[in-house]
Amino acid sequence: MVAMAGEAASTGRVTAVTDRYTGPIADRYADTALTQYGDEDRQLIGEAVGVDARAASFVLRAAGLIIDVLATYAVVLLLFWALSAAGKVLDAAATAATQVVIVAVMFVVVPTTVETLSHGRSLGKLAIGARIVRDDGAAEQLRHAFVRSLAGSIEIYLTFGGIAAVAGLLSPRSKRIGDLLAGTYSQLQRMPAPPPPPLPLPAHLAAWATVADVAALPPRLARRIAEFLRHAATLTPDARARVATDLAREASPFVSPLPNTDAESFLVAVAALRRDREYAALLGERARLERVEPALAALPPGFPRRG
Repeated sequence: MVAMAGEAASTGRVTAVTDRYTGPIADRYADTALTQYGDEDRQLIGEAVGVDARAASFVLRAAGLIIDVLATYAVVLLLFWALSAAGKVLDAAATAATQVVIVAVMFVVVPTTVETLSHGRSLGKLAIGARIVRDDGAAEQLRHAFVRSLAGSIEIYLTFGGIAAVAGLLSPRSKRIGDLLAGTYSQLQRMPAPPPPPLPLPAHLAAWATVADVAALPPRLARRIAEFLRHAATLTPDARARVATDLAREASPFVSPLPNTDAESFLVAVAALRRDREYAALLGERARLERVEPALAALPPGFPRRG
């Protein structure tokens, strides 16, 4: 189930990209999306399926652990206060035994139960948006949660987190000793949103784009146009129309011929045309370099190849 969900999420990201835009840079954008969300953090599970899985960083794990420890100590102190209030009923031996039971339950039994029933989540992990999973990406079971809690009672509570901090700093996935023994790690569940796909050239301006000249547009103005188009959806309709009109008026002297369209469509067309032409120029440059690379790497006739 985890593998299918991860594969569907990854496929859905790229499908959305190619469905919304099929222009010259669609393949490049799809490759970028795969690299950002599939290759760098892709994990191969037992079914030989890649899953997008990012491990929680050391800072996030430390923050979640502090929340869990504070919550545990708060409950322990509350139980000790209740026990002291009932001290008149219990003798000294019963009070000491009850204290040992409280510590064992709160430091081992409760974390094990919470992680098992919540499939690797606790209060701190919910706060940082992570959960504990096995190294193969599957949900942890009772034995994994018990090993983590048993080791945590030593590396976290007896050493005030010192051993856990050292192990997390030295581990690639910020694993503590309990994770190393149980074969688990903390996996982020809140994935960043994919970047928005590039805006396509308006269909009614396709004929204009074949003869338009936008090369003279200043780079600073081009960046302002791109910034406006990126945040246009967050503006009010009046502000959006006003800013689009102002930018279109500034860009008009550098575009020839001027299309017969509204200000925002004009800006979208100019930005898309510059982007596609710059990308085509980069592809042409790479093709030329690939053609001359054999000549550049070749040795002169009769020159011995060393090494």
